Amino acid sequence: MGSVCTWGRLYGGLRAVESPFTLMSLTLLSATEQLRLLHRRVLTPIELANEHIAQIERLNPRLNALVDFDPERVRVMARSPRPGPLSGLPITVKSSISVAGYRCEIGSTLSRGSIPGENAIAVERLVSAGAVLLGTTNCPEFLMAYETENLLYGSTRNPWGLEYTAGGSSGGEAAAIAAGLSAAGIGSDSGGSVREPAHFTGICALKPTAGRVPASGHLPPCLGPFAFMGAIGPMARTVADLELLFATLSGQNPADPAGAPVAHRPVTLEEAKQFPVGWFEDDGLAPVTAETRAAVQAAARALERRGFTVKRFRPHSLEAARRLWWTFFVQCGAMLYEPTIRGKEEDLSPTFRDFLAIARADAPLTAASLLNAWGESDRVRSALLQEMRQFPVLLCPACAIPAFRPGERAWTVEGQRVTYLDAMRYTQWFNLLGGPAAVVPVSRSADGLPVGVQIAARPFEDELALAVTAAIESEFGYEPPPLAR
Repeated sequence: MGSVCTWGRLYGGLRAVESPFTLMSLTLLSATEQLRLLHRRVLTPIELANEHIAQIERLNPRLNALVDFDPERVRVMARSPRPGPLSGLPITVKSSISVAGYRCEIGSTLSRGSIPGENAIAVERLVSAGAVLLGTTNCPEFLMAYETENLLYGSTRNPWGLEYTAGGSSGGEAAAIAAGLSAAGIGSDSGGSVREPAHFTGICALKPTAGRVPASGHLPPCLGPFAFMGAIGPMARTVADLELLFATLSGQNPADPAGAPVAHRPVTLEEAKQFPVGWFEDDGLAPVTAETRAAVQAAARALERRGFTVKRFRPHSLEAARRLWWTFFVQCGAMLYEPTIRGKEEDLSPTFRDFLAIARADAPLTAASLLNAWGESDRVRSALLQEMRQFPVLLCPACAIPAFRPGERAWTVEGQRVTYLDAMRYTQWFNLLGGPAAVVPVSRSADGLPVGVQIAARPFEDELALAVTAAIESEFGYEPPPLAR
């Protein structure tokens, strides 16, 4: 709870930004609104930090979102934040992205106590812009899961219902932002890992084009196929917050062979309307829930009302892209960790063992099959880009289902059995493509869980994806979860 002095001074400031939230919900304001209050000196960085500390202390014991949090360390930083566009803004970072002095254990007992000596480039850019680090957030072991659970810190829960997962692998980050424990933050995404948790928890997220945000300092390193499939991306409650963080994060790292020398250039609404949007409710293979279907339809209608050209369109190359993603993420991902886990499998979490079982059910990759997949990936990416010449922006589900209960691995959807990784396929295509994809909340399920939609664009057209996402958000967008109200 804020002090009497703080809330008394905030009254006029909150009215000035026309917030829909109550005075007791300061930490649920968007990051851009919080920055306005700071810039107008309606409150100080230390007061804002203290409000977030109080929210963390109140809700984190139930959510289990932050795993390395020291309130005194936060206060020291908040007393003298660096000047910049994010000066005084409290943020969090997924615990697979290096933050100097904070644990970066990738959710594994095999990495227990690992503390980097320096910041990842993305983290350094946020700090240099004045952000205040609240701490690091939970993730599944080695990031290979769509729910956040590990033997180090346990399971992260969803603020829309504690019996549900917040998703993965950036589940701790999503839960923290959704419940107001953090104003915004960064996660990472090689198969939907910022988008699926955003969909599950009712926030926004962007998987950027690979190379637009430097991945240096991420564990495991974004090398080989993960150099074009994986990306560090912003997570926040509004698209404007995503745009603010993306503008701060983007820019080439000259030492990164995947780095892209592409300058940040915002796209206006009128400019975005020049690009036709193709939309589809499902991929013809994995059915989606009725609420998911309705959310995509509602988003398409919203774009039409805003003046966009919107037509039904589903690329033919999606399943080929998904099969190649499976080769690289599932099979190569398991191979990547073999040297680390050899002889130590009894120390692995049940969730990571599930991933290994899925990967090992396939025939082992040979040099020839891996080489063929590498060449085929270029052909399929080219085919997708060719199809997207007609519709440079795609609107589709973020996932076949809303948030699930921890440990669930199959569901009945439209009378069909849909298994774990099949339900998540809707994000995986765009990792293989390497282009940007964003998620924004649109509606809720019959159980009251958030349902988001996904907007994808061609590589290096991140700002276009954000502009279209913002147009959808204008009719929908973030609502505080019951736990945080």
